Amino acid sequence: MDNFLPFDFISSSTEETIECGRRFAARLREGEVVSLRGPMGAGKTYFTKGIAAGLGVKEEVTSPTYTIVHEYAGEKPVYHIDAYRLQGDDDFAAVGGEDFLYGDGVAIIEWSERIPDSIPHNAIVVEIRILEDGKRRIICLGF
Repeated sequence: MDNFLPFDFISSSTEETIECGRRFAARLREGEVVSLRGPMGAGKTYFTKGIAAGLGVKEEVTSPTYTIVHEYAGEKPVYHIDAYRLQGDDDFAAVGGEDFLYGDGVAIIEWSERIPDSIPHNAIVVEIRILEDGKRRIICLGF
């Protein structure tokens, strides 16, 4: 847990959000789960793009809203999961989501609050808040 705290960053642009994710990726180890929280348009996918780039993913990272999971090859596998369209933990289990949480890669879950019982107790929780001036505050809340 000390590896991730304190973590509090103000981003002024999508490029800064991506760079923040890239730097954050250096802290991640095999098998970790990143639980991303924040409103629509906060920058969760941009942060994920940065994490993926930091983990050596070369292909374009896109939102898996309709496919639920995108898998990317990097230094370790990256599983980008979007729970927005899921109705809860049963839906997550039905699409085989749990298979991505305990493997040899890093799982990044957008809208993780929609599947609370599926998120491992030791997941790294990152919240992205939209500030009044349009900037983003990216906070690691720990486990």
